[in-house]
Amino acid sequence: MHGDDTALVLGLDVGGTSSRALVSDLTGRVLGTGEAAGGNPNSHPAPDAVAQMAGAAREALGGHDPSAVRGCVLGMAGVSKMADPAFGEFFRSEWARLGLGCETTPVSDGVVAFAAGTPEPRGTVLIAGTGAVAERVEDHRTAATIGGWGWLLGDEGSAYWLGREAVRATLRALERGAPVEGLVEAVCDHLGVAPERKAVIVAANASKPIHLAELAPLVTGAEDDAAEDIVHRAAVLLADTAATARPDQHSPVVLAGGLLHPDNRIGQALRAELEARSWPEPRTAGPGAAAAAWLAALPLTQDPNSLHKTLLP
Repeated sequence: MHGDDTALVLGLDVGGTSSRALVSDLTGRVLGTGEAAGGNPNSHPAPDAVAQMAGAAREALGGHDPSAVRGCVLGMAGVSKMADPAFGEFFRSEWARLGLGCETTPVSDGVVAFAAGTPEPRGTVLIAGTGAVAERVEDHRTAATIGGWGWLLGDEGSAYWLGREAVRATLRALERGAPVEGLVEAVCDHLGVAPERKAVIVAANASKPIHLAELAPLVTGAEDDAAEDIVHRAAVLLADTAATARPDQHSPVVLAGGLLHPDNRIGQALRAELEARSWPEPRTAGPGAAAAAWLAALPLTQDPNSLHKTLLP
């Protein structure tokens, strides 16, 4: 279906900490945006997750007629939960209350992040925040997922991994009697303990393991050899993850997540590593809700590339 000037599209980008929605027309004019708390169904009970998604969508719709929405794409981590009958019932009930009659297409957060960096249908997306995962995207759908195993099994190069490596580097330094400075000093200060081996071990194990991700900024902010070594290893591991997902040598690579921002030290090290491997310059993902709206418009627009430039300049 093409050429319906009255058609609207709705895009949602749903994560563990926030849910964002955007409504636009087919020219790329943004008519409304909405934001709510996290709606990842793997992190929140189903009723709460769906309520947050609906809240963001309702705010984005504002006073616009929901029946004018011709396409909706929902991008989220934990997208497989949509296949769960109980979750699906919650979702359909809440969406019906919104007045949305169009089909909602669920996709992974990786597909949305990839579209947030390029209109191409095929390529690689690498996401690194608290965790780390890469996806091979084919025809705007996930063709393969690499990594994303969680903190216990993997997530190499993620914020959790950085924090764990910072504690390990601190313990090694204390065991060999190295000066308490730089990263070692920063880790001990963050944990609120004296620079003593046993105190660091006890403090690091006192909270849930995932809380080690809070130490990641100490690594990116320190300038000593220990921090530089961790940053370099993270860049290599992340590049290896992306390489496993990569479909070919010429398709685009999109980087997403807080750690991979061009201003972040990890993002800078990764870009240098990819350049050393003769990869094309990676693209940085833009706003996910805008990308989801663009994906929703694909069956409706005659000029997807121009629409992409408008929604994701």
